[in-house]
Amino acid sequence: MKLILLGAPGAGKGTVAKLLTEMDGSVQISTGDILRGAVQAGTELGKQAQAYMNAGDLVPDELIMGIMGKRLQEPDCEKGFLLDGFPRTIPQAEALKVMLDELGIKLDMAVNIDVPRDVILDRLTTRRTCSNSDCQAIYNVKSNPPKVEGVCDKCGSPVIQREDETEEAISHRLETYNEKTAPLIGFYENEGLCVTVKATSSEDVINAIKARLAA
Repeated sequence: MKLILLGAPGAGKGTVAKLLTEMDGSVQISTGDILRGAVQAGTELGKQAQAYMNAGDLVPDELIMGIMGKRLQEPDCEKGFLLDGFPRTIPQAEALKVMLDELGIKLDMAVNIDVPRDVILDRLTTRRTCSNSDCQAIYNVKSNPPKVEGVCDKCGSPVIQREDETEEAISHRLETYNEKTAPLIGFYENEGLCVTVKATSSEDVINAIKARLAA
């Protein structure tokens, strides 16, 4: 399957993507992952991206599209791919459409995971992350706490609340999403590709995707 996953921060895109990869071997691709991969591989595009990242600037769309184009042509994408958190803006979506046409790749759908704001705030403010950059295990103080409070089950490092997961920071992230990324729903509706799933359960989202693919 070839999908784009849309939804606000905390909507569960990452969890859904992980479950879908287990279903049919599609690969999960996020902008952060491909940028880190290109930087680690030391590619020319990766070096250019790193210069922007080191300066604390956003990596320009042109550069991201170049890295994305290379990533989508790698052999592991032949089974399918799930774009998690990409595209983020209408210009990125338009550039992606052109690129996929050039590569002869056809999207199955764009899935908009619609979760109420209060649920998102509750999920993210109770989320905790392992402070070890090599581990980054994710917990939730309500639904999935570490066995020992404040200590990662996997590596024993301290478990912390990320700075971007305080209520104030999340509210700002949601405002940014509504302003810049939410318009993508309309873009993919016009393309006849958007499926909106109003669900707080990852399983319900997966079932809706399966139903659409089978239709």
